[in-house]
Amino acid sequence: MFRIPTGRPAARLLAALLATAAFGAHAAPVNVQILSATVKDRRIDGATVTLQRNGEQSVSGVTNAQGQVALTSAFADDAGALLIVKKAGYSNLVVKCPCADMTYAISPVMNNLDGLRVVLNWGARPEDLDSHVVFPGNHVYFESMRGADAMLDVDDTDGFGPETITLNRRHVGERYVYAVHDYTDRADPRTPRLSRSSAKVFVYVGQTLVKTYYVPLQQTGNLWIVFAITPEGEIQDLNRITSVVSERRLQGPEFQGVMDAPASTAPAATGTDGSADAQALNSRGETAYRAGNLDEAITLYQQAIEIDASYGQAYSNLGLAFQKAGRVAEAMWANRKAIALADGPTAARVRASSRYNNGRIYEDAGQWDDAAREYRAARAEAANPVYDKAIERMRQKGAR
Repeated sequence: MFRIPTGRPAARLLAALLATAAFGAHAAPVNVQILSATVKDRRIDGATVTLQRNGEQSVSGVTNAQGQVALTSAFADDAGALLIVKKAGYSNLVVKCPCADMTYAISPVMNNLDGLRVVLNWGARPEDLDSHVVFPGNHVYFESMRGADAMLDVDDTDGFGPETITLNRRHVGERYVYAVHDYTDRADPRTPRLSRSSAKVFVYVGQTLVKTYYVPLQQTGNLWIVFAITPEGEIQDLNRITSVVSERRLQGPEFQGVMDAPASTAPAATGTDGSADAQALNSRGETAYRAGNLDEAITLYQQAIEIDASYGQAYSNLGLAFQKAGRVAEAMWANRKAIALADGPTAARVRASSRYNNGRIYEDAGQWDDAAREYRAARAEAANPVYDKAIERMRQKGAR
């Protein structure tokens, strides 16, 4: 018969045993591997990987020569936890867990203003998910790995990923659609396995992860239509699962029809008053910006946008903060979203100033034609002698 020990020493021992048992309930190591998003099977050593959860002590480790790290924490590896990966020369990766036994890829910093990189990761099953991007006259995927200023950098066929598509230069005036096809279940258009794949899509601009998409749950279908890029450069959320009978159909009307598909209208807010929370974060971001704390301001604006994806003022503020921080490709992305979301009596002014800011970025980079286009668009929205002078300045440089 088991007897509970008594007395102070025994009580201390019992408390320690109970604490150890409570810790052990969630102490299974979280094993992850970090790869390069652009070079197949390149393991990334020396990356700092942190597992964190609000109100808990974060745990960190550094990847070894195989790109592997094991993290042991006192909290569960569930949707309340985040995994953060950092390494010099690469964009930071932030992903929601569960993360155990997953492989993630980090993206080298991009330097081109109109570039964009899309990285797909998933779990062990299905074995083969394929990235596709379609734009006028082009379909980039595993059978056609190069397109006009676009390429499939990495193709993976045995689970986890990554699969990476890089747009070196977005073509102004053209619409792009990115989708994920479950090649393993290509003959089963009613499969639930894509929805169960733990697939995640990461979108990078410059040195920043600007969008993350998680595969919709509890749905059937073998094609996940993730996002579109409008002719003006705005990233639109589509984020829905549908079906195709084979990958060949992705080149035909059944897939091409998503080119005109409406953006997702699912609410982004998850709190009881998402709009108020977003406004509070935006206000804190403005305070940090005025104090010169640009990294803090950027983080707060991004948090506001995560709560309310239609918050145009936060995008406008984010564009200014990115530009002042020298992250100009990201500034242009934020400005384009601010332009798309502008409404009300100040909409024309917001669009004009955002266009002008993008023009300044192009001008500083020596891209005169692009700068002139943005300055003319600003002038079309609002009269301002500054815009007129900018247009004339580009004309003198030979811009079209």
